[in-house]
Amino acid sequence: MTKHSITSASPPALHWYSGPRLWRVFKKVAAKASRKTLYSALILFYCLKDRDTPNWAKGVIVGALGYLIMPVDMIPDLIPGAGYGDDWGAIVAALATVAAYIKDDHKAKAEAQVVRLFGHPNPPTPPEFSE
Repeated sequence: MTKHSITSASPPALHWYSGPRLWRVFKKVAAKASRKTLYSALILFYCLKDRDTPNWAKGVIVGALGYLIMPVDMIPDLIPGAGYGDDWGAIVAALATVAAYIKDDHKAKAEAQVVRLFGHPNPPTPPEFSE
């Protein structure tokens, strides 16, 4: 998927979103945030990669994942316990907005990556996160 196929996403989200950058953030989130946050973000990622997901929904997802990736946001991610709270809010809002397009397959793939991220100290980047 190219950035040009996401017509509804805001320019700041497109600036920050990339598969490799997202994987690096997921590894960091696995060390500092909740399993639920990581699982939910991964569901969005796999929904984004699905051809059946409409472009407007992909724009919503890129916005939420882009916010997760951005180094500066409303609540700094370095604050223990609260740092990923605003990111969680963006992810939940995106999940609610695109819920009709989330498939069991997205959830299964997300769970497999959560297990991988929590089970290894430095897991290699999966091919679906490469650009």
